[in-house]
Amino acid sequence: MSTPKIFLAFENKECHIKVKGRANFECSPPLRAVSANLDNNRISGLYVDLSECSGMDSTFMGILAMIALKVKQLGITADIINAGENNIRLLTGLGLQKLFNFSEAVPGKNFNWDEKKSENSRIETAHTVLDAHQTLIDVDKENEKRFKNVVDFVKKDIEKEEKKDGEK
Repeated sequence: MSTPKIFLAFENKECHIKVKGRANFECSPPLRAVSANLDNNRISGLYVDLSECSGMDSTFMGILAMIALKVKQLGITADIINAGENNIRLLTGLGLQKLFNFSEAVPGKNFNWDEKKSENSRIETAHTVLDAHQTLIDVDKENEKRFKNVVDFVKKDIEKEEKKDGEK
């Protein structure tokens, strides 16, 4: 299985995210960092191109939700383009149609894409998984029964890792 790739471009105050491969928890931490740094001085639109995305796990979809919630707070819409039937089914299955506009679009220009590589510690990845799943629960209470065990497990894992790090 090939490693998923995430690309980011900022052009004309628009944030463009492009996904290649099956997006999962491994490629999610850099997008979590992007979410934390978005503000309306920097962007006026968010576009996520899933035309080359073969699927997504819940962590990745939770990070997309986190980004959408952030831009919504800024009064900006979040658009997913070229998602395809399967990815739309995955996203709507978790209630994320509340956060995104879905459309088909011809890819715009050749942006100056910056590949976001994921070289994260185990603890950073665990925090990303936790934040993503907690966001999915916050977006749609139906997700709590799906992800409560994940949230509980990851919280315990983080506590264990932090305790281990404190003993060093």
